[in-house]
Amino acid sequence: MRRSHIALALSILSASTAMPVVAQTAEVGDQAFEGEIIVTAQKREERLIDVPVTLSAVSGARLQELGVSDLDELANYIPGLNIQEQSANNPGVVIRGITSDSGSAQQAARFTLYYNGVDISRSRGSYQDIYDIERIEVIKGPQATLFGTASAVGAISIISARPEPGFSGALTGGIGNFDHRQLGGFVNVGSDTVAARVAFAFKKRDGYVNNLAPNQDDLNGQNQLGARGSLRFTPNDAVTADLILTYDRQRNPGTAFVSRALPTASSPGDPFGDVFLGGSPRSLQDLYQEKLGLTRDVYDANFIVNYDFADNWALTMVNGYRKFDSLEVFDADGSAAWYLEFTELAKGDQFNHETRFAYTDDKFRGSFGFNFFHEDSIQNVPFSANERVFLACATSTAATRAQCVAPNGTVPAQALTPVPYTSVFENQGRNDSYSMFADGTWIPTPSLELTAGARVLIEKRRSGFFARVPRSALTGGASLIPGQVDTAGKTFRTEDSFQAVLPRFNLLYRFSNNFNGYATVSKGRRSATVQLGAQATSAGPVANFTPVLAENIWNYEVGLKGALGIFSGSIGAYYLTYDNFQVSVILPNGTTQTQSAGTATNKGVEAELTMKPTNWLSVFGNIGYIDGGIDDKPSIAANFRGAKFRLQPEVQASGGFTINADLGGATFFATPSVTYRSKMFFEIPNNPLIAQEGVTLVNVNAGLRFGGDRFEISAFARNLLDEDYLLDAGNTGGAFGIPTFIPAEPRLYGVKVGMKF
Repeated sequence: MRRSHIALALSILSASTAMPVVAQTAEVGDQAFEGEIIVTAQKREERLIDVPVTLSAVSGARLQELGVSDLDELANYIPGLNIQEQSANNPGVVIRGITSDSGSAQQAARFTLYYNGVDISRSRGSYQDIYDIERIEVIKGPQATLFGTASAVGAISIISARPEPGFSGALTGGIGNFDHRQLGGFVNVGSDTVAARVAFAFKKRDGYVNNLAPNQDDLNGQNQLGARGSLRFTPNDAVTADLILTYDRQRNPGTAFVSRALPTASSPGDPFGDVFLGGSPRSLQDLYQEKLGLTRDVYDANFIVNYDFADNWALTMVNGYRKFDSLEVFDADGSAAWYLEFTELAKGDQFNHETRFAYTDDKFRGSFGFNFFHEDSIQNVPFSANERVFLACATSTAATRAQCVAPNGTVPAQALTPVPYTSVFENQGRNDSYSMFADGTWIPTPSLELTAGARVLIEKRRSGFFARVPRSALTGGASLIPGQVDTAGKTFRTEDSFQAVLPRFNLLYRFSNNFNGYATVSKGRRSATVQLGAQATSAGPVANFTPVLAENIWNYEVGLKGALGIFSGSIGAYYLTYDNFQVSVILPNGTTQTQSAGTATNKGVEAELTMKPTNWLSVFGNIGYIDGGIDDKPSIAANFRGAKFRLQPEVQASGGFTINADLGGATFFATPSVTYRSKMFFEIPNNPLIAQEGVTLVNVNAGLRFGGDRFEISAFARNLLDEDYLLDAGNTGGAFGIPTFIPAEPRLYGVKVGMKF
């Protein structure tokens, strides 16, 4: 509906500090090579340097030191990764220039977001706050064997902190501009047999976009709560069982979709000025909620069992259930006009089970198993307008915008007797996937490892669609929005089944214990879209089934990871090809349709470097270069041909340093950083007017730890130089000829205090 409206809610608390390039060791200040961090990207514990894929990882301790508490901040410092923050209802995740953000219940994800080993990739249900984290791993390139079929371009794996023996805890609070408040912490208690942990995080901040509309809040604010309870049972050395219950809640004010074409009472349309987004006067009746904003609840349960049942053999069973209920009201025309007022109501349930057997010896490591994944979700989109205003605005041109919104910000047609209009459409998806996988690594010599694996997939995808579209009272037409079709009380349904084999091949060569080279070939797949809508015929409405073939990706990459003296880092190059590249296009009736753009190609280089000349200073930098887009071939539709990928900067880089200096009884820490992102387009086809030029941001986090590092006080600033730049543009308004623009966060700053016990 709104390509990437809403993503990974803003977190001023994060302080926006710098991220070391490859990964940090588990403890702050540890001088060990960063590649020593233990990761589980290949479903087994191993050093990051020994994983033959492009992988970045960061431990929870390092996240705490840097003040990072949201994924978008992590993305700023990992080349090839971007996360678009608009709202928690739609996280726009971009890996190597490929975006996954569709809200349609009928469309599959392109990347896998894993939470404690469970796929939570469905866009509207995937966002959750990150707090009390053990580790986050970002794996790039198709990873179907390891992370399932949704990982067509990569995966992000979030592992929460587990309960441990003993008693410990922490509490952190903070305040900042825009009336920012935050509070979070954890308590851990347990023995070697049973341990429990409770953690929470609360964040609230007023919106940074001033809304002139009465009875509405300022926009792009935050109000969220996350809570997690974990229980670990370890009856003996061979068995570990973890039960993890998570609740995530947002009550955020609305997102600022701002029109440049339509003025306000205070100024011409300006994405960085005041707005007047009043929504619909019939919002509660037509759009399910009285004010603009997001009401979202997510419930998650994981049950994980690890059993070392014989010499060299282990069994892992992962079970996950997730339920999400999200409702967001938004003003899509970006003005005071009662013109394009929408809600997106998204609900869904997901269940995942995986059984994995693993074998390990000196010459061979392998695993095999099976997975079942079920999801049932809907996307319901009601619309509200005043017919007089809609017709005045829809027929206006650049020269006659005043008939929609006058230069003084008033809406002429709203002075007349209103003619309310409302419609609604809903797409539904019910999907089941069954897969078997096997993965093996042969170690002929201590220097060489050869890996091969495959996942065999069978999936059944069922789609439904209905729409309630009254006739226009003023025009007598079948609908107010051209192209909307009433299904006459019917819900159309269809289904299809698909099969696929997704292999991977990897080579790892050890030049030394701390210097490795790797090469990989892997296949990814974005599932076919069983796309269902409706069309009008002389005999009445009928189902409009427009299937889209599966998107197939082949990934080829080579790289080096290593350390030499005070230097450590990695460099990698990749080349990807896409068949049936899927593009989400907003149609003139406001709905989103998936289309195949043909073939596409993506190639690039990523480099990360850390220098640690002393135990108190670490200097880091990274850069990613991407040259990707839809191929320029005569067989490809002219509007797609040669287009750059959406949200793909050609160059992304960051750099900075981290200080941890012992002052004798206290530790001074600071991490100033600079991030750069080159020009990127917000839509396919590319439009120079719907784009963001290059952006350079400065961030800093600094403070003192004292009392044996038990107490901490710090100050932070994000976007220190207060740069104006756009988060997104185009959106639903663009389909009606009035694109809207979403401003990114301005300077955010504050102070925090914390204690550990």
